[in-house]
Amino acid sequence: MPSSTAFVATESAERYAKQLASHLGRKLEVEELPDGVRRLAFAKGTAVLTPEPERLVMRAEAEDAESLAVVEDVVGRHLERFGQRNELVVTWQRDDA
Repeated sequence: MPSSTAFVATESAERYAKQLASHLGRKLEVEELPDGVRRLAFAKGTAVLTPEPERLVMRAEAEDAESLAVVEDVVGRHLERFGQRNELVVTWQRDDA
């Protein structure tokens, strides 16, 4: 399964994870896990948002590369929009197979 990870520097990781999950939860299934971790279920993939003290770690997995690109785009685009004032930048790094 193709996967990728993004590390987004922010001191408001918990708030952004919650906001992103709440917003995307209107169209996706969202699972709240311990420690503020949230799992977003897409049609052909998932995204896991893990808040840490100085960053938000986002991990995406999907059935194929095309579906992974969709998960990355949706999650990354929305987070950058929410964090525009703080100039958040999402850069995905594909994991080696």
